Amino acid sequence: MRITTSLRVSRRLPFLQTVKTSVAVALAWLLSQLLLPNDLPIFAAIAALLVVQPSVNQTLGRAIERTAGVIGGVIIASSIGFFLGQSSWVVLGTIVVSILVGWALRLSPVSASQIPISAMLVLALGATTPGYALDRIFETFIGAGVALIVNAVIVPPVLIAPARDAVGLLAREVADTFDRIVHALQAPQSPANLMELMIKARLLRPMLESAEKAIAQAEESLMLNPRQAKLRLGLDADQQMIDRLPTLVTRAIGMTRALHDHYDHALQYEPSVQAFSKELARAAHDLRLLARAEGDTTVAPEPVAPEVLALTAPLRIVTPHPDHWILIGSLMEDLRRVREEIVGD
Repeated sequence: MRITTSLRVSRRLPFLQTVKTSVAVALAWLLSQLLLPNDLPIFAAIAALLVVQPSVNQTLGRAIERTAGVIGGVIIASSIGFFLGQSSWVVLGTIVVSILVGWALRLSPVSASQIPISAMLVLALGATTPGYALDRIFETFIGAGVALIVNAVIVPPVLIAPARDAVGLLAREVADTFDRIVHALQAPQSPANLMELMIKARLLRPMLESAEKAIAQAEESLMLNPRQAKLRLGLDADQQMIDRLPTLVTRAIGMTRALHDHYDHALQYEPSVQAFSKELARAAHDLRLLARAEGDTTVAPEPVAPEVLALTAPLRIVTPHPDHWILIGSLMEDLRRVREEIVGD
């Protein structure tokens, strides 16, 4: 039998998040003791501990989930306890009811698990403590509020740099794919060379997914972030670039597939293929101009002047050999779409 879980992870949480969590727990504990001096502020500490997340937006979401779960559990426990008392069977039944309520309402795992926990504590401990239920709600608000403030004030994390690097890496790899196609059309290729070309092109899909995920994470890290206005410009530039890349990735893979399936050593002698190769090389050149270099720390890249771009007007096609017209037609259509994405037509 193989155990699929692990007690350790490959990467630690950022040390800064650990510090922020510790500060939030300490402040929530002290503030709750100041406002509610009669009880140990366990709920406030737990709320602060669980609410602090990598981004301010995630922290707000977790604070809402946690608070909603506590309020729901207190309401259920208070209602059942008022009519049935606080016997052990009532506590057990309340826990089951709370679990079913979370399932019926399709609550998030945080809220769904918090409801039975809060209901159990209210019935088990609140029976002999007047005002226990309301104090626990107040404590939770304190802990969640402190966690949100701490995460927003102490260097809220931004994930702009990973997104910028992922988008730039993908754009440069698409350009490299175009160059590999050009080389394959200008020199004889073996089946092994063509297969290698195809394998490298297929790797563009996971790279695209990774870049889109990085952009989404960067977008989330800026939501409710005090530094959002300053950093938004750079993310918008990367978003514009990633909007172009899915089509370019599709066309790069399509051209590679067509070349792999219909390759002929006589292709290099076709006038249309030579003209196509020059235009595709220019497309690779222009795409590199648009891509941001790895480690680029500028807020946003300067727009490329239209006269700098090397792509020319649409090609005039000479009638190809009958064995080649399907491949050449496919390549030309893909080149047209590539040109549209790069020059923005």
